[in-house]
Amino acid sequence: MERISKTYLSLSSGNPEPSEADLVFTRRMVECGEMMGIEVLDHFIVGNKKYLSLKEYGII
Repeated sequence: MERISKTYLSLSSGNPEPSEADLVFTRRMVECGEMMGIEVLDHFIVGNKKYLSLKEYGII
C-alpha cells in the first residue's frame, strides 16, 4: 500500500480549528485513498503559528 505522509491546509484566518468542510474533505480524502490503496497518515491545518493534526483530533 502506498502512503501519503503529509497533507496540509493553510488558513488565512489564522484559526487552525477544523470547519465542517475541512472534516468532510478529510474523510473523503481518506475514503478515496482507501479505494486506490493509498493510506493517508495525517492531515494538518495550519494557521497563526499553530497547527492541528486531524490524526490527533481523531478524524484519521
